Amino acid sequence: MLPPIRCFSCGKPIGHLFEAYKEKTSQGKDTAAVLDELGVKKYCCRRMFISYVDLSDEVIHYKGH
Repeated sequence: MLPPIRCFSCGKPIGHLFEAYKEKTSQGKDTAAVLDELGVKKYCCRRMFISYVDLSDEVIHYKGH
């Protein structure tokens, strides 16, 4: 599943930041520091990054009707 393009609460575009967020957190950087570095200040937008779970590997096993 694709990450959300906009914050569900405030509507700010955040989709372009997900790749950088994923890359930096996989290197072991602190989540809060990465979000600050990317300029994500609002708690509603920060929630979008922290709560996102990629389910692509799970969904791919199911066939459509």
